[in-house]
Amino acid sequence: SMGVPEPKGRQTAAGPTSKRQSPGGGPPAPRELPSLPPESPQPESIPLRRRYLWIAAPSWLISLLVHLALILILAAITLTPLQRALSIIHARASSSEVGLEQFELQGPVLDPSAALDEPLSIPTPSISQIVQMPELATPRTPTPLAAVDALDSNRLTESIMPSALLNSSAMAQMATSLTSRSSANRGEMLERFGGSAASEKSVALALKWIAAHQAPNGGWTFAHSSVCRNQCGDPGDMVFATNGATAMALLPFLGAGQTHLEGQYQETVHRGLAYLIDRMQVTSGPQPTGSWHEPGGRMYSHSLAAITVCEAYAMTRDPDLLQPAQLSLNYLSDAQDKRGGGWRYEPGQAGDTSVVGWCVMALKSGKMGNLVVPNSTFQGASQFLDFVSTNNGAYYGYTRPTGNLDGRESTIAVGLLCRMYMGWPKEHPGLLAGVKHLSQLGPSASNLYYSYYGTQVMRHHGGEQWEKWNKKMRDDLIAAQEQRGHAAGSWRPTGSHGHIGGRLYQTSLATMILEVYYRHMPLYSERSAADDFEI
Repeated sequence: SMGVPEPKGRQTAAGPTSKRQSPGGGPPAPRELPSLPPESPQPESIPLRRRYLWIAAPSWLISLLVHLALILILAAITLTPLQRALSIIHARASSSEVGLEQFELQGPVLDPSAALDEPLSIPTPSISQIVQMPELATPRTPTPLAAVDALDSNRLTESIMPSALLNSSAMAQMATSLTSRSSANRGEMLERFGGSAASEKSVALALKWIAAHQAPNGGWTFAHSSVCRNQCGDPGDMVFATNGATAMALLPFLGAGQTHLEGQYQETVHRGLAYLIDRMQVTSGPQPTGSWHEPGGRMYSHSLAAITVCEAYAMTRDPDLLQPAQLSLNYLSDAQDKRGGGWRYEPGQAGDTSVVGWCVMALKSGKMGNLVVPNSTFQGASQFLDFVSTNNGAYYGYTRPTGNLDGRESTIAVGLLCRMYMGWPKEHPGLLAGVKHLSQLGPSASNLYYSYYGTQVMRHHGGEQWEKWNKKMRDDLIAAQEQRGHAAGSWRPTGSHGHIGGRLYQTSLATMILEVYYRHMPLYSERSAADDFEI
C-alpha cells in the first residue's frame, strides 16, 4: 500500500469516535457467510456401493465439487459498494506502475489506489470494461467546519499559536494579500493588470461548470463523468484522489472571492471545505498534525488541500478553519526532508521542484493568515532551491541542477515564483535572467501547469514582458474554452499527460490563470514579499 502508516493515537478530523477507514487502510472485514444447517444424523453404516464410489472418485473431482459449492455460496452474497470499490483498487494496483518522473511537469501525480469513504461511480472506459462501478453515494448533511474540535481547542490553539501572537497587531492585518479578491477591489485590479470583460465571463462560466460537477458528498473527483454521466467527456484517470480533486475545484472559487461566507457559491464552497475537513487525518501529541496525504495524490493532495483551507481561513477569519489550517502546516513542517529541505511524494523523501512548489504555496497561504510556520521550514525550502538551481538562480532542475533547459520550463517557473514569495528583490540577477527566459518561451496552450506558474511570475514582475505574455495567454485561453453543451465553461485536456487530471484539472488551472489579475496583491509594489517571509 502507498498510504501513510496509521500512527499511534491517530484520530480522524471528525473526532476520536469516527470509524471511517483511513485512505491507506485495508479492506473492511468480509461479511459473515450464512450459517449452514446442522448436519443430519448419519446412519451407522454406509452402503458398500456408495462407499466405493467415494473411494474410487479421483481427488480432482472431489476438489472441483467442493470449490463449485463454495463459489455458488459466495455468488449469492451481495458485495457492499466499498468492497466492490476495493476490488477495483486492488486490480488497478496490481498493474505495473508508470514511472512518476514523467509527470513532474503536470502537477499532481495521482493514482487510484485508495478507497473512498463514499465510493463514486466512475464509468471511465478503461474501468467499466473490467467491472461495473458502484452507484453514486447518497447525499449527506454537510459536516460542520468545526469537526476538528474533537481535540482540546484551548490546548491545541495555545500550542500552535501562542497567545501573544493572537493578541498582536499582525492579526488585524490578516488576509492583506488576498484583499484584491473582494468585489470592491477586483474590478480595479482587473483593469490595472490586463484583464477584460471577456476573461471575467470565462471565469464565471468555469465556476458554473465546476459547481455543477460537485459530487453528492461535497467533494470532487478528477473522473468527473460520475457526476454528469459522461456528458462532458475527458475524465481524468486518477479516480480516487478526491482530496486533491476537491482542492483543485475549490481554489478557483476562492480566487474569485467566493467563500463559504460570501458570494453566490457559499453552499458549494461550504460543502467542499466540510468534505476536506472530514477527511483530514489528525494526530495528537506535542505538535498535532493534520494530513490530507492520500495514496492517490500523496503529498500533492496534502499541499493542494492545505493551500485551499489556509486561503479560506485568511479570507474569512472563520475560527472553525483555524485548527485544520494550522494542523496542515504542522504536517508540512514534519514531512519536510530534514537533510535536503524539499518535499516529494512521501514524508521525509528527498524533494523535487514540482512538489516543493505546491508546498511553498501552502506555506505562503498560511503566512497570509498569520499562521505559524517555523523559519527553519522556509530555510530548508530555500536550501533545496539553491541545490537544484543554476545560473545564479535563473534556472531550476527537477531533483538536481541541470544544464539542459529543454523541457524544464515548468520547474524554472516554479522555482522563480518560490523565490519571489521568499523575498528575492525584483532586480535580483537570477530573477531577471529567469524572467527573460520565460518571456522568450511565452505561455503554452498545451502545458497549463507551466503557464499557471509562468503567468504568476510574469504578472508579479510586470512591465512590457508581462503585457506581451498576458495578451497571448488571455486570448488563447478564452478562445479554447468550451461554449456549447454540457461541457460549456470547461477546457478540454491538452498535452501528453492531460488525461491524468482530465477536464477538471485543466479547467481549474485555466480558471486560476484567468484570475491572476486579482488572485494576489502584487509582490513588487508598495511592500516586498520579504515582509511575509522572514528567513
